[in-house]
Amino acid sequence: MLFLLEKEKDEYMHKQNKAIPNNYNNLISQISGTYLEGKKNAAIAVNRQITETYWKVGEHIVEFEQGGKDRAEYGSNMLERLSKDLALLHGKGFSLSKLKRMRQLYLEYPIGATLSHQLSRTHFVELLKIE
Repeated sequence: MLFLLEKEKDEYMHKQNKAIPNNYNNLISQISGTYLEGKKNAAIAVNRQITETYWKVGEHIVEFEQGGKDRAEYGSNMLERLSKDLALLHGKGFSLSKLKRMRQLYLEYPIGATLSHQLSRTHFVELLKIE
């Protein structure tokens, strides 16, 4: 439908309403409910996957830093270089501060595979801000 003047639009809608069954609004409600539920479930699934991915990235970083030892040796600029190299490969999402949060996520929640199913990425971000 092209741009119509308000009067033409009202006339068009009036004509359309004559042909619509009484339960049409129920159809709109059902479709809208299904759409919104699907959208919510998709967001939950995406957040769960992001959380698991961040936790695994943190695990990779910690395991590399520790090199099989119980504790890592600090003083290296490895995270800075890692941030730059990953940003070149993948673009945004690998800032130094974000890599530090991923690393912290793994250190704070070493049983992350279980936790990621219970909490969203937003929960983890908020929890990691608490020190």
